[in-house]
Amino acid sequence: MVIAEIAISLLILVGAFFLFVGSLGLAKLPDLMRRLHGPTKATTLGIGSMLIASMLYFWIVEGNPSIHELLITLFLFLTAPVTAQMIAKAYILHNIQEREVLTETGRPVGWATLDAAEADEHSEVTQTSSNA
Repeated sequence: MVIAEIAISLLILVGAFFLFVGSLGLAKLPDLMRRLHGPTKATTLGIGSMLIASMLYFWIVEGNPSIHELLITLFLFLTAPVTAQMIAKAYILHNIQEREVLTETGRPVGWATLDAAEADEHSEVTQTSSNA
């Protein structure tokens, strides 16, 4: 029982540390692209640790197993990277200055985020010209 309480306490401390670091990064980093790392990486690990600690507490100490916390953790781990990618893509497509400073890929294809947008623009131009 003591080992379980120590494990739960460590998970809470680790979670609190990651939540603090992620929140600090979100508040202090200078631009949106850098601020994305706080909530998507550190904060996701922090809340995951807290939820796993909660799950272990109710299972080991209270004797009431629950998988709700595990399902929430899995959902967060699956959705946070997708959300960050969509925010970053919208930011790059919206800011022309950001596109100009991107380095070359060194391959025949460019950045997938920009190539897809250019392909969409070309298809919209051909669709409007063919509809007219």
